[in-house]
This record gives sequence, C-alpha cells and structure tokens, in this order.
Amino acid sequence: MAAKKSFPLRIDPLLYEALERWAADEFRSVNGHIEYLLRESIKRSGRLTERNKEEE
Repeated sequence: MAAKKSFPLRIDPLLYEALERWAADEFRSVNGHIEYLLRESIKRSGRLTERNKEEE
C-alpha cells in the first residue's frame, strides 16, 4: 500500500462528535472512519480506477 497523505481538516464540532460516535459504533478511529466513508463514496460514484483498486 502506498504511503498515506496527511492534511489538516477543519470540521464543525457537532459533525465531529457525530462522526466520533459513529466511528466508535463501527470499532474504528475517527480518521479511519472518515477514510472508509470517503472510499465507499468514491466506489459508488465509479471514480475508483483500476490502479487505485490495486493499492487497497
């Protein structure tokens, strides 16, 4: 797997709290859950290329 890219994220505190609870329900960190949600959204949109699939 390729190295992960880090970047700052500004997020509404109430949204973060909701993500924190949801992540805990799924036994993930908030960061891991955000990455999961983004990956699933990209897959559903058809924007995940074959090259990206190989990196998973």
